[in-house]
Amino acid sequence: MTPETVRLLARYTTWQNESQIKAMQTLDDAALRLDRGAFFGSILATANHLLWGDTMWLSRFAGTPAPPPVTSAGETTDLTPDLPAFVAARTERNAEISAWANGVTVIGGPLRWYSGMLDREMEKPLSLCILGFFNHGTHHRGQIHAMLTAAGVTPDDTDLFLMDLP
Repeated sequence: MTPETVRLLARYTTWQNESQIKAMQTLDDAALRLDRGAFFGSILATANHLLWGDTMWLSRFAGTPAPPPVTSAGETTDLTPDLPAFVAARTERNAEISAWANGVTVIGGPLRWYSGMLDREMEKPLSLCILGFFNHGTHHRGQIHAMLTAAGVTPDDTDLFLMDLP
């Protein structure tokens, strides 16, 4: 893990989030809220969970404001009430991820934080937490991609090598 890798993964995150927003905007509210059998049920609920997670990790990495505290992952699915609010929050978060990534210079050492879901203090290597942050996003965007496909939307490609390089 290097600062350059963090920046690359941040660019990929924004690219994929923007692609999914474009696909989500072709669906009506009922289609976005339809329980599709995924862990968090719907496209919007899963997208909100990912937004909540990104917001929480950024608060730990960059000192940005934390989302509302929760005691279970199920409480993270209604961070925004509808697609327009989600798009605004997601766009803001993408910018924060990029700003944080562009400022990363050191990836060594521990990260300490309090986990409300586990109700305890945590300490893990910062590099592991950063990798987990990006992996979490990829995992849930994969779920959203599958739900969008099932809804009849053709999302953009997700392969990293297809992303335009600077």
